[in-house]
Amino acid sequence: MSLEDRVRRLEDLHALQQLRARYCQYLDDRRWGELVDLFTPDGTFVGLSTARGRAELLAFFPGLLRGSLTSWWHFSANETLDVSGDTATGETWLLQPCVVDGQAHLAAGRYTDRMVRTADGHWLFEERRVTFFWWSDLADGWNAGHFAWPPARAAADDRYPPR
Repeated sequence: MSLEDRVRRLEDLHALQQLRARYCQYLDDRRWGELVDLFTPDGTFVGLSTARGRAELLAFFPGLLRGSLTSWWHFSANETLDVSGDTATGETWLLQPCVVDGQAHLAAGRYTDRMVRTADGHWLFEERRVTFFWWSDLADGWNAGHFAWPPARAAADDRYPPR
């Protein structure tokens, strides 16, 4: 690879890492408009439900607060990225303390991402998929495939079956 290609790759990797970080920050800060703008116009979030396109995303994310889930914080790590031209894929592991029905919960899972570079050079999510290893009330502890919050079971990661 030429020096120019290597620098471009590093810039792409950094921009993709920033995209993922902004997603977590905007979601946790309830900055819905900015969060939705991180997706392509027909971008998709898959997990607890499926929302496709910015209008559905703008309804879905704040709608999470209308049920028993009242607070959450996203911490991500173990990121992988594969970049090929104007497309990128990868996974990020997730640890999510949250509050359900007034009780402290902890969830762990992964995001699986497809991202694209737009005509203006920005990277956006084409699809962000979340699956959960487990989701538990802190008092009950946790183990693979344990889901104390039933909606999370719909996004169970099949690589972590109940033990």
